[in-house]
Amino acid sequence: MSAESAFTNLIDLAAERLGGAVLYADDDFFAPKENLLKASAPVFVEGKYTERGKWMDGWESRRRRTPGFDWCLIRLGLAGRVRGVVVDTSFFRGNYPEACSLEACASEGNPTVADLTHEATEWVEILPQSPLQGDSINPFAVSSSERFTHLRFKIYPDGGVARLRVYGDVLPDWERIKRAGGLVDLASVECGGLVVATSDEFFGGRHNLIMPGRGRDMGDGWETKRRRGPGHDWCVVRLGAAGTITRVEVDTAHFKGNFPESCSLEVAGATAGVMDEAALDSLQWRELLPRTPLQAHARHFYERELRDAGEATHARFRIYPDGGVSRLRLYGRVSTDA
Repeated sequence: MSAESAFTNLIDLAAERLGGAVLYADDDFFAPKENLLKASAPVFVEGKYTERGKWMDGWESRRRRTPGFDWCLIRLGLAGRVRGVVVDTSFFRGNYPEACSLEACASEGNPTVADLTHEATEWVEILPQSPLQGDSINPFAVSSSERFTHLRFKIYPDGGVARLRVYGDVLPDWERIKRAGGLVDLASVECGGLVVATSDEFFGGRHNLIMPGRGRDMGDGWETKRRRGPGHDWCVVRLGAAGTITRVEVDTAHFKGNFPESCSLEVAGATAGVMDEAALDSLQWRELLPRTPLQAHARHFYERELRDAGEATHARFRIYPDGGVSRLRLYGRVSTDA
């Protein structure tokens, strides 16, 4: 596994779909700051101009004529530990920044721009000033272990960046979650769930399974390629916290001619760091949901069908033989010693 893939397989903490937002930029004369976190890949449109200049799909400041740098403030969609960032300068060739850096802070509640820029806010440098290449994907590993909620992204001295991705581990406020009471979706990205392994994700990314809300369309789900031989597809979810699953939802929204014929679920207990496929195979898996038929474009709920499988840290979701599932919800109670 490359150093980059070690963190790009994690959750983008700044993703718009999770609540990430660019709160402020000191300058976005040529292209608005909001483009920086757009989910779509950047594009270039030949010959497209605005009254301010060439239209660019990114954040772009004007040419700086004084010493300094440009910067913006970002609210992470989910608080967590940053493990790496990708600074995408696609299509910025003669107008990309020479370098960038990143600072982070932890500020609970809903701080304003004035709060975040106040001298009392403590910013920690998590990426020192680092050179950038134009029209390129620039990955940087981050070694900080602290929990952060906001970022300050600096570009030197000026220029344009198409996209910023901030990959890391979601660290939920479990005290707040527990105070709310009731069952918790232990697989949810908002509770720290992570799809750590999968047999295939050709058409739709595995992390879509655990995202908030229902899928927007067929592209917003986990979908494998058409299987031409024996076997079945699968993925393994590391739960946000150890717990006992008592209710399951499998949602095949928008999958009509390509939903799986059936599915099953198993659970196991393991240490938090288990992500290697061989190590996952060696776990003592216990059946939670026997193989059960699925329907097209439907929400399926299971309670009485579930076996008593005990507490778990991981769940293995199998689909037969292949196809697409929009969302997987694993509701349960958090272990008392989790």
